Formats: sequence, structure tokens, C-alpha cells
Amino acid sequence: MTTTTSATNSHHLSPAFPGRAPWGTANKLRAWQQAAMDRYIQTQPRDFLAVATPGAGKTTFALTLASWLLHHHVVQQVTVVAPTEHLKKQWAEAAARIGIKLDPEYSAGPLGREYHGIAITYAGVGVRPMLHRNRIEQRKTLVILDEIHHAGDSKSWGEACLEAFEPATRRLALTGTPFRSDTNPIPFVAYEEGNDGIRRSSADYTYGYGNALSDGVVRPVIFLSYSGNMRWRTKAGDEIAARLGEPMTKDAVSQAWRTALDPRGDWMPNVLRAADRRLSEVRKGIPDAGALVIASDQEQARAYAKLIREITGQGATLVLSDDSGASQRIDDFSHSDDRWMVAVRMVSEGVDVPRLAVGVYATTISTPLFFAQAVGRFVRSRKRGETASVFLPTVPSLLGFANEMEVERDHVLDKPKKDGEEDPYAESEKEMDEANKEQDEDTGEQEQFSFEALESEAVFDRVLYDGAEFGMQAHAGSEEEQDYLGIPGLLEPDQVQMLLQKRQARQIAHSRKKPDAEADLLEMPAERRPVVTHKELLELRKQLNTLVGAYVHQSGKPHGVIHTELRRTCGGPPSAEATAGQLNERIKKVREWATRMR
Repeated sequence: MTTTTSATNSHHLSPAFPGRAPWGTANKLRAWQQAAMDRYIQTQPRDFLAVATPGAGKTTFALTLASWLLHHHVVQQVTVVAPTEHLKKQWAEAAARIGIKLDPEYSAGPLGREYHGIAITYAGVGVRPMLHRNRIEQRKTLVILDEIHHAGDSKSWGEACLEAFEPATRRLALTGTPFRSDTNPIPFVAYEEGNDGIRRSSADYTYGYGNALSDGVVRPVIFLSYSGNMRWRTKAGDEIAARLGEPMTKDAVSQAWRTALDPRGDWMPNVLRAADRRLSEVRKGIPDAGALVIASDQEQARAYAKLIREITGQGATLVLSDDSGASQRIDDFSHSDDRWMVAVRMVSEGVDVPRLAVGVYATTISTPLFFAQAVGRFVRSRKRGETASVFLPTVPSLLGFANEMEVERDHVLDKPKKDGEEDPYAESEKEMDEANKEQDEDTGEQEQFSFEALESEAVFDRVLYDGAEFGMQAHAGSEEEQDYLGIPGLLEPDQVQMLLQKRQARQIAHSRKKPDAEADLLEMPAERRPVVTHKELLELRKQLNTLVGAYVHQSGKPHGVIHTELRRTCGGPPSAEATAGQLNERIKKVREWATRMR
């Protein structure tokens, strides 16, 4: 695997081809694109896997390479395989801009002479693999497999891709996210066995989010997390109350999460208001900045659009994937300066709306793959200094994904697991498959029989950026919340970090009510400031839970009672939302209690 952010210009692509088509190139390749081109041209592989973070420009790289292969007669035609109908058309439009004409409506029969290839979906290949195999056997073909992990969405799709594209002269596989967490081998991806005996996918070129952020290719992402008290009724008729983010069972987390996203409660309206205020701040530096809500289903999407109209006085573009005009709606929004779009899943992957800068993650899909693709809609940078903001519920899995934006993951085929050990990335891929259906399904009626959201509130919880957590719990609409919503929309990554530290120092100083506290905090060395990483907070919570567990045996009191007593004695929110200082106070207190009982 190769990772790089610089390149030489030893290979120049010819701007024109003296044949029937004017092969072109992008105006100027980014350093990583040129480096990946150089590597490909030097090695001339039949199969090549490029992993590049969403927003880095995989399409430009792939089409420039296709142009080079056509110009040098390595191939005679191109087949692009995309996850969705909209992306299929988007590929055809991008190819046309450099003189490669792809037919996105191809179904069967001879290809028109004016075309140099076709754009199809994985589902389309699955229906008629032999049709595409016959085409590829007749002429030398480059197959571009966009978001190659979709070839593992079902056994039939993977088998169809193998059958259809096995004879291809060249195959270029692309992906921008962590690979699947299941163990289905992905066609045309090489796997190498490590020293531990585990086989992992091997990329020919990797360009991660961290490198892209350093190069100014993508925007830094500020995550704003919201908690709050939730109340719901179970299938058995029991009413449950819990705070979003506090330790609870997996089912309870799911129900609290769904309660927060219910448009009839207070959580979603307050988060949408906050996101709209953030959008207004961002638009001071990026006048055409847009915002997107990613919804779980059609019913909620419509309700969110109605809320946005009530909050802003302006309508939102509503995108439902079974609407025949969905692609046109996305295109219209992309080229307008409208503020809001609401979509059900289909904008989560690959759809290019560069002006999106604010997002609301309002779906219960919790795979790292989907989360990374969703966040990828907001990171595409058009000029240096642009920042992205994503609002999300305080759910442990989402906070973990947000704090690991720079982690590069390979697809693992062998996953030995100790008894009782949980793999946070072994979520069922069924969620991802559902998320990429061509047709949305209304699920609200079905869920009413097993679950009923009763009440929700929104509490501004924390800001996550570059692996660190900032902020203090505050009610929606408070000065503390506004302090973070008012961060400028044009900042370099290091400026974002500095400004967040200053905001937190000011809030801590205010809570201490000491006039010189803020200055003292800002003068501290960086390693001593009250900003800790997500991993450090996890360690403190783990330490607290271990001590509480030991005290349970000493006192005979249940875990919940002890945690409640700690909160009453020391103050602050549940441990899942507590700051490092609050956790340390509780650790000290439970040790005192344990000492007294000896």
C-alpha cells in the first residue's frame, strides 16, 4: 500500500487524440491524483485498487486514467459501474467534460457509434451479467468499479461482477470509505496475509482524510453533539425515560435515539434551529453554503422539511429516491443558493454537491461505512479555509466514528474473536444494504407497533474535532451553544483547534467565576489544557466503572444507585457525557467511599 501527498510530473497526458474523439484531461491534477497516475503507468497492472477519502477527487483520477488508456490504445472502450442511478448519470456527465462519451441509459444490444462506453449500476450487472461479459469479450475494455465494496452487498452481485468482468483488459476499483465489516470477499480486490495470519485487503494507492486535510483538499469537520432526556413507550406498554448518551442496553440506545429523531418531539426542532444558525454563520464566509438533513425514511423526511419551513420561512428541497425527478432535484439544488435539502439516504454516497457545508445526521444507520460516506458529503473543499459542520445525537457509536475520521481501515476476511469480546465495527451490513436501496420504504407505521416516542429535549453536549472533545452541557439556545455555533466558516484546521480551545477556556473560566481563569488556561502548555482525546475519556469512564463495580460488592448497592449518588454529590451529567474533570471527581469520591467501608 502506498500513501503520499506529493508527486512528480514525469508522465504528461496528451490533450488530444488523433482519432474520432478529442480525449482530454482534467485542467490540473492534484498531487495525489498525479502520484496515483504515475504509479499506475509505471506498473501497468490489470487490477488496481485506489482508496481515497470522500471529496478527494476519485472520479477525476479515474477518468484521466481512462483517457490515458484510450489514447494509448491499451483499451478500446470503458464500462463504469456505480452504486446508484444518480451516480451513473453523474459519471456520464463528468466523462463528457473530458471527451469520453458514456451511455447511462444502455440496456441491451449494440452500443451507438457515438459512445465510448457505458455507465451502469451494480444492480444492473446483477440482472444480466452475460450481456456485459459478451460486450467485454468483443473489445478491449477498462472497467471502473466505483465504490467497489458494493460488489459485496450480496452474493449474487459479487458473482455477477466476477462473471461479467473477468475477461476485462483492465479493472480499476475505487473506494472512499472503510471497507465492509462482513467477511465476504470483494471481487478483484487483493488480500494479503499478515504476520497474525489474518488476510486484509491491499490497496495499490491510498490517500486518507488526514493527508487530504493537510493538503487542503478536504474541509476540516466540526461535529456538534446533542444529548437530552427521552421518554418512550415500549411494545409491552411500559414507559421508559433515559438520557441520550448514558450507559444503557443496545435496545434502549436504539429507542432513545429514535425518540430523539421523532419530528414531533423537541429534539429535532431545536437541533434544526441550531444547524440553521450555524449555516447563517458559515454563509458569511461561504455565501452559497448549503445544508443537508439525512433522514431515515420518507415520512420523517417530509416532516423535517415542514419543520425547516416553519423555522426558516423557506422551503427545503425534498429528495426521495423513488421520485423520478430525484436526480434533477439534486442537480437544481447543487446549482442554486438555496439553504436546505432533506434526503432519504440516497445523498449519503458519491453524490457531488460541493456547496454542502452543514449536515444533520438524522438517521439510525450506525455502520462506520455509512457514517463515513454521509460525512463525505460535506468535506469537499472548493477553496482553502472552508469548514464543515455536522450535527449528530450523542450516541456512543457515532461519537466513536466522529473521533476516528483519520483511521484507515482495510477489509478483513478473517476475524477471530475471543469469547464475549465485542467488535465495534462488526455491525450487520444489512443496514448498509438497506441504505442503498433504489426504493425507499416508509417504516413509520411498522415501528409504531413496537415503539412509540413520547417526549424529547435537546441539550447541547459537546464539540468533537480532530480526536478531541470540547464544550460543556448547555440548553439549546444558550450562550454556551451560540459560542460554538458562531465559529467562522472560513478557518484553517489549526485555527479551528485554537478557536475551540479558546471557547472552552472561556466557558471553564466563566464556570469558575474567576476573572483571570481564562488567561491562566490559555497560557497553559497544550498538554496541560483541559482538552482530552476521546480515548482518554474512554479510559476515565472505564476506570470509574471498574471502581463502581468494586464498590457494588462492598456496599451491596446496585450500579445505578451508586452512579446516581455520585452525580448528586459531585454534580454534572451522566458519566457518558461528563467531562474529564467531572469523571476525576467521581473517581476520587468513590475511592473515598470504598476507604471508609474498610
